[in-house]
Amino acid sequence: MALTKIKKDEVVKEVSELLDASQMTVLARYKGIEVKKLQSLRKEAKENGTKVKVIKNRLVIQALKNSPKYKDTDTTSLEGMILYAFNNDDEVAPAQILNTFSKANPSLEFVGAINGEGSFISADEVKALAVLPSKHQLIAGVVNILNSPIMSVSSGLSNNLSGILSGLEAKANN
Repeated sequence: MALTKIKKDEVVKEVSELLDASQMTVLARYKGIEVKKLQSLRKEAKENGTKVKVIKNRLVIQALKNSPKYKDTDTTSLEGMILYAFNNDDEVAPAQILNTFSKANPSLEFVGAINGEGSFISADEVKALAVLPSKHQLIAGVVNILNSPIMSVSSGLSNNLSGILSGLEAKANN
């Protein structure tokens, strides 16, 4: 069913808003993937703060051209059946979600991504991003590292005086 001019304008406006708010928009070809699987991808992505949408490439190109930030973005790769994954908070999350989904659905193929500055990123760079830890995983790692000395001191205090001296001596040698 063809979209009316009004509906197309609404879609272009929605895509423009999604692009402007998104830290990273990942593009992937989904040819051959069943609708039910795409619905489960959307549901899983939504839980992670990522919006997965199937949008006509012409409308995405129009939204890019209408935006001062994205007007110079390379659109030559926007061909075929492409889905777009938007995330407002985490640059890596869309790539990770699509990468995880592609393991069970190998016909999903990265096309690239558009970053928050309007630059187009290649599919290989997106694959590299997909294996990085997420923002929340990195924060948890930093908190764990910062918490480690506190736990050591706490453990030392709960033991006897020799335990405290052993802990201080171990810290002094590091």
